[in-house]
Amino acid sequence: MDPVKTPLGKMLLEEITPVVMVLRTPLVEESCLKNSLSFIEMLSPFCDFNNIDVPVRTSSDQPYRLQKFKLRLFYESDIKQPNIMVAKERLKQVITEAGEKDRSDLSTDPPDISNVLESSKSEISPSWFEIFNKELVRTVSFSEHEAFDHPVACVSVVSSKDEQPINKFVDLFNTNKLPSLLNDGAMDPKILKHYVLVHDNKDGPSEKATKILTEMKNTFGFNGCHLLCINSSQDEQIEHQDNPWAPYKFDSSPSQHLGRYLNIYDFNEIKDLIQELSSKHIIPYMEQKVRVLNQQVSATRKGFRNQIKNLWWRKGKEDTPDSSNGSMYTYSSVESQIRVLGDYAFMLGDYELALSNYRLVSTDYKIDKAWKCYAGVQEMMGLTYFMLDQSRKEAEYCMENAFNTYLKLGSSGRQNATRCGLWWIEMLKTKDQFKEAASVYFRICSEELLHSAVMLEQASYCYLLSQPPMLHKYGFHLVLSGDRYKKCDQIKHAIRTYRNAVSVYKGTPWSYIKDHVHFHIGQCYGFLGMYDVGVTHMLEVLACSHQSKATQELFLRDFLQIVQKAGKTFEVLRLQLPVINISSLKIDFEDHRTYASPGSTSVKESVWCSLEEEMIPSLPTARTNWLELQSKLLPKYKESNICVAGEAIKIAIEFKNPLEIPISISSVSLICELSATSDETNSDVSCSTSGIGNNEEHKNLREIISDTSSFSLSEVNISLGGGEAYLVQLTVTPKVEGILNIVGVRWNLSGSVVGFYSFGANYGKKKIAKGRRKAKQSPGNCLKFMVIKSLPKLEGFIRALPEKAYAGHLQHLVLELRNQSEFSVKNLKMKTSHPRFLNIGKQEDLDLEFPACLEKKTNVSPPANPKIASNGVFLFPEDLSVQGENLLLWPLWFRAAVPGNISLQVVIYYEMGDLSSGMRYRTLRMHYNLQVLPSLDVSFKISPYPSRLQEFLVHMDIVNKTDSESIQVNQLSTIGSQWEISLLQPIDAIFPSQSLIAGQAFSCFFVLKSCRKSSSTEESTSSLFPHIGSNVSLVPDGSKGAPFDTSNSPLADFHDCERLQHGISNQEAENSVDFILISRPLKNNAQPGVSDAHHVFSHHACHCRQEYTKLLIIISVYSTASTSPVSWVVDAPRTRHHDFSTTSFCEINFRMTIYNSSNARASIVMKTLDSTSISDQLRDETSGNQVGWHDVSLAKDNKMESDALRNHVRKSLLPESVSAFIWSGSSSTRVQLKPLSTTEIPLQICVFSPGIYDLSNYVLNWNLQPVDDHEKVGERIQSSGTSLGYPCYLTVLPSD
Repeated sequence: MDPVKTPLGKMLLEEITPVVMVLRTPLVEESCLKNSLSFIEMLSPFCDFNNIDVPVRTSSDQPYRLQKFKLRLFYESDIKQPNIMVAKERLKQVITEAGEKDRSDLSTDPPDISNVLESSKSEISPSWFEIFNKELVRTVSFSEHEAFDHPVACVSVVSSKDEQPINKFVDLFNTNKLPSLLNDGAMDPKILKHYVLVHDNKDGPSEKATKILTEMKNTFGFNGCHLLCINSSQDEQIEHQDNPWAPYKFDSSPSQHLGRYLNIYDFNEIKDLIQELSSKHIIPYMEQKVRVLNQQVSATRKGFRNQIKNLWWRKGKEDTPDSSNGSMYTYSSVESQIRVLGDYAFMLGDYELALSNYRLVSTDYKIDKAWKCYAGVQEMMGLTYFMLDQSRKEAEYCMENAFNTYLKLGSSGRQNATRCGLWWIEMLKTKDQFKEAASVYFRICSEELLHSAVMLEQASYCYLLSQPPMLHKYGFHLVLSGDRYKKCDQIKHAIRTYRNAVSVYKGTPWSYIKDHVHFHIGQCYGFLGMYDVGVTHMLEVLACSHQSKATQELFLRDFLQIVQKAGKTFEVLRLQLPVINISSLKIDFEDHRTYASPGSTSVKESVWCSLEEEMIPSLPTARTNWLELQSKLLPKYKESNICVAGEAIKIAIEFKNPLEIPISISSVSLICELSATSDETNSDVSCSTSGIGNNEEHKNLREIISDTSSFSLSEVNISLGGGEAYLVQLTVTPKVEGILNIVGVRWNLSGSVVGFYSFGANYGKKKIAKGRRKAKQSPGNCLKFMVIKSLPKLEGFIRALPEKAYAGHLQHLVLELRNQSEFSVKNLKMKTSHPRFLNIGKQEDLDLEFPACLEKKTNVSPPANPKIASNGVFLFPEDLSVQGENLLLWPLWFRAAVPGNISLQVVIYYEMGDLSSGMRYRTLRMHYNLQVLPSLDVSFKISPYPSRLQEFLVHMDIVNKTDSESIQVNQLSTIGSQWEISLLQPIDAIFPSQSLIAGQAFSCFFVLKSCRKSSSTEESTSSLFPHIGSNVSLVPDGSKGAPFDTSNSPLADFHDCERLQHGISNQEAENSVDFILISRPLKNNAQPGVSDAHHVFSHHACHCRQEYTKLLIIISVYSTASTSPVSWVVDAPRTRHHDFSTTSFCEINFRMTIYNSSNARASIVMKTLDSTSISDQLRDETSGNQVGWHDVSLAKDNKMESDALRNHVRKSLLPESVSAFIWSGSSSTRVQLKPLSTTEIPLQICVFSPGIYDLSNYVLNWNLQPVDDHEKVGERIQSSGTSLGYPCYLTVLPSD
């Protein structure tokens, strides 16, 4: 690329050009100011020639044509080094004006980084940078060590109205107002002079001016004088479409008409003047001076001899002190002449000649330690290399060398270093070395903030233009620049840089710098009064949980200040403070299912469905779930959630404060829409969302919020501490029928900002506690409800239900039901999930006094059980209805059955009294959480009583498992009329302490006796009093009160539940015994004998098939049954003494008692067997059930063990070869036994020698016969069988 066409080439051709000094009289300025222009401003547009086409010959004889040429005009008063403060003000003015002229819309969204990358280079960088850089370069104009700013010519201008014009010309150049460069000897005063006479045509004809021109030519020479006529427009002002003076008039305003009196003739005259001055005077003058100076330099400095001479002459100057400026050289010195030669050659385009002279004088300056002059020459060498388009490396080396040398000079070279850096940067940009250019921008940043801001911003664009783009550095330098702009009150520039930085960090994890940018840009918009945009950016930093507490306070405080300054309440869609946890969204509503408490909604739907399965109306189809049932009962609402007018829909959603500082949230409420039409298209206006700042969505939300007449909303005020999360409970209650949409939630932050959150596309993410629909239902319908007309609704709770209780705790409760509607409900049903814990009482139990109601009454009548279906559903009286203010109270019994955490559910079904309602029935769901603590660990062991039929020993072990409670054991009862229980020892002897302290154990023995009667009698008693049994008091006689009645409700009912829990049938319980242990906690440990009269514990033990069973609290089952209905015991002496010397044999009499435990007649044949043939006879006998005096609780196992033991004894004690004894009397006896009756058979044996004898060699054959012919023997009892005798040992000793 041609260097002349590059930005740097154009800048050099504009800034390093000949300077013309202008001297004028006041009348000249007066005439020019009629056009709102000074004399120089009037001529400036015509001083730039793009194609002057002038032949030039400098050092060589071969001329070249100069095309691009420009003159720089300055008044004599301006030819001086600019004042630093004035220069800074000028730079600040340029920046301020650029900000004011910036036409970009600050309220629009920041540009997207992808669009920025696609922009051209000219579009990326602001255009005013070029103006700023030129002004920055001009701050070091007219330096003594540089010649390109020294005037080449002087133009003296006098008005034709001036008196004695010729004298004026002379006086202008001889005044003391000439530049200091001329007076101080830094510049040759012998420069080209040109004389111009200005005539204002508004002052009259130009005849006088012509005469003066003739006199001027006679005085100053013919070629150096010129007449310029201006203001030729006499009649009217001229409007110039393309005003050529606008770029040169920095402080112009649209009201000023620049050049209003200058017409085309004036234009031509000005052009001719400048053209002639340039081509016929200045260029030839510079050309001639270059040739003269080149000859002088060649004669004195060029050539080997002159170079050696110069080095010898400068020998020893290395020890001279450094010079920080160029004042050590005058215009007549050889060094100054060489520098002038180089600068003139550069301005005339002879870059080779310029470079050779710069090289020549560079060595001199370096030896003389004239570092500023040296740096200036190095700078020009680098520029010359660039214009020659030669060594790029040499050009950059010279620029860096000059730059570093300027910096070494300190403050005196800082501005020159800045100019050098700018030119160096443009040189790098030309070669697309943007990264290197950015580093130079950073190096020329000064301590002056505004200057640094501009440099950093330009550096950022260099990083953007690098290949590949360095986006992070681009954004970071923009932020640095924006910070400095903001500190210098250049707010618009700060906004521009911050806005560009926003596009870089958008979507990146760099949260800290994003917060910094949004916070400061929000402040800047606040300074400009653009509060809406400022709030938008400040909103981005509110949820800055990663920031420190102090920073969070700063962000929130400044945000609220901007809001307050705006003087209005802001409404913000998706306000980030607090954070809305959409995943926590939970919806509670009631259709045909209603809930007594919020905790009821947390229970799984499957649990409720299992309870309601047998309660809801049956349909003529196969079993269906509640979803299908709902659609069949309410077919037109098949695809919608159903709610009832006047009943609240509850929404729970979590608000979280991400900050460490507390925040205040008020007026939290739902955003809802209720349309009276069933057209769903009218109710979907708010279902779409496109994120923050969606104006259409915001508009829709405002329209929805404005109409709340058809429903009522709850409002919540909360204060969230640092990091606190709070589950906000909100409700909406529709008042009329229609379609209700729950759109979102709104809140007020610190009383200044209203936040909106539209659930929108997040509908499918929430949890719906009730009313969940089919999977095919669209997510948008989850927050849409069909509102039907008002229905009756039962409200209920259980009074005084404890949250914590000890196992076995028994309490009287009351169920309270209320219906606020004017329409009644009927056909009430009730079912509980844990009948062992909650039992439904009789209506007459409502006013009972507890626990006195548990005591046994003298006049006992058969109990009237509540009406409970086989599936456990309690049916309230059919004529019962609940309506209006009528309160229904129903008694309940509570018992803590087992320890642990219990979830208790209760469902009440009821039907609508108004048959025209859309729903036929509703259910009330009640839920309670109970904690049951361990109390007594009770275990029982049952053993047969020796030598007694149908009597057993019961061993009871009790351990107090509570932590601190003392418990008094009051009563032990058996269930059923076939058992009697009594203490083996007096209670005072075995339990003197009367109570069990925490951790104490206690054991006690009882005698259990079977009292079974005939089948008819027992059935009659059992049908009337199925739970009647015997009781034994475990308290001293002095403390005894009325015993507890275990045969009536509630103890009997809870005992039935325990039986059902273990699947025990009545047949299985025929030969089993059940226990109920009653205890009471003591009032305090200081009075161990005083129990708490208001608390009763009941511990239930039911049928069990093991001899020993241990349960933690309550449930054990004990069996006394055998597989054979016939049992017997042999009552024989254990020892007999006989004198065999006197009598050879001994007759021993004993008896056998036989008991029929069945409900049938038993025919029994008892056969005795001789010991000599016992083995053969036993083999001949058919196998059967062997029953006798044995451990009845382990009948089968004992049979097998007894057989083995018997055989072992026979083999060891009674060899077959020895006749042990013989049965005397009848060898076979037949008896007939009635049901549940006993008989005795006398037996006799003869013993012939002393020894130990086993009296088990007999068998019992039995056969059961029904009492009536049409009856059958029970399925569990064998109708016939054979039982072998069991060991019974008799010891016969000889008498003394």
